[in-house]
Amino acid sequence: MAANPELRMDQLPSDPLLHVLSFLSFRDLIHCTYVSRRLNDLSKHNPLWRSLCSKHWLLTDADRLQSGVSWFGLFKRYYTDLGRYMQYYPVLKRAWDQLKVFLQQRCPRMIASLKEGATEVELNDIEAQIGCRLPDDYRCSYRIHNGQKLVIPGLMGSMSLSNHYRSEVLLDVETAAGGFQQRNGMRRCLPLTFCFHTGLSQYMALQPAEGRRMYESFYPCPDQTAQDPSAIDMFITGSSFFEWFTEYVHNVVTGEYSIIRDQIFRYVHEKDCVETTGHITVSVSTSFLPELSSVHPPHFFFTYRISASPEAACQLDSRYWKITTSDGNVEEVQGPGVVGEFPVMTPGKVHEYASCTTFSTPTEYMEGHYTFHSLANKEEVFHVAIPRFHMICPPFRERLVRTQKVSASYASRFDDDDGEYCDGDGGDDFGDLRGINMAALEGAWCPRHI
Repeated sequence: MAANPELRMDQLPSDPLLHVLSFLSFRDLIHCTYVSRRLNDLSKHNPLWRSLCSKHWLLTDADRLQSGVSWFGLFKRYYTDLGRYMQYYPVLKRAWDQLKVFLQQRCPRMIASLKEGATEVELNDIEAQIGCRLPDDYRCSYRIHNGQKLVIPGLMGSMSLSNHYRSEVLLDVETAAGGFQQRNGMRRCLPLTFCFHTGLSQYMALQPAEGRRMYESFYPCPDQTAQDPSAIDMFITGSSFFEWFTEYVHNVVTGEYSIIRDQIFRYVHEKDCVETTGHITVSVSTSFLPELSSVHPPHFFFTYRISASPEAACQLDSRYWKITTSDGNVEEVQGPGVVGEFPVMTPGKVHEYASCTTFSTPTEYMEGHYTFHSLANKEEVFHVAIPRFHMICPPFRERLVRTQKVSASYASRFDDDDGEYCDGDGGDDFGDLRGINMAALEGAWCPRHI
């Protein structure tokens, strides 16, 4: 019986071989080109590299036609330029693309503020200037867009409350390098954002120093009880640039944050924080304000936004709050109107207002009800439930060494009953922060207190 002839590679049909090759990574495909002439030809098959170009670089047929080269050649071109960022590029590029589509529809004036991407040479020069290595996820994002121009509104969100206004710009890398910190308490920290009105910045730690972890993002929080100006606590906003930026974009494009007059407001809405009583639906969203908060002494400042949608005309008469802090303390607050006002609500219109409160504990929740009367029949009085909503401070980390205990003069400014920090007239103490009165953005009512 004759022996079976040896099966040679060049005798195998192309289709099954291409099917097998379609499961390989780009690195394995490159390795296959060195095996034989047949595999060399098959491994450069255009559909294989079209799929890889789409996966790693989000390229389309239009991009390939514009380039004038094959899919294999286009992949090599992008890999030569951006290969070090492959683990971040598709996610960050998609995030930027989604953000721009959203901005074009909801906040079009922000589009013009985005800057073109930085080059590798420019990023290398910045590293040499500051004497620190920039993380690859940061570099990758800045290759796509080099932050934004120093304009208002800022891409990274706004907040408005009475005489306090914040809008954070995503800094371009050159401006960020100019604000690179070497002082005690903030060594090796690069600013990511900046607000003109408050001077507030978020930072990224480029080295693990002074209690910070490498590449985490944070808001610095000076220890107001310490005589040492380098005593800096921090509110943590992300473990890396990648986490910080992609989470923010997700919240924007999914509608988690409110859009008010072409600005992104960073209120967080709990899905279950909606309640309907009779013909009125009440919804609540909250936001933590790091620029008005401190770890030492414990002073956590929150603002919340309440919207109500009636189906019949009515007027608010009074409000009742039950406030529970994380240490178990309960406070009840009730009074006429909302900060002395008695708003009239009409059907077909969403009525909104923003207010604020402070606590000495990092988490707490509020719930209560409004009392209304019908405009059609003033004798008809009814309660409308306000759903329970939580106010949660972001994770914070204290500085490594505490140099001084809470001073008696500062501690005396805290109310022993509810932990609120107030000035002499019972209003919110905004210190020397400068701001624009953006009350008009907040809807029909703009009370400052609960």
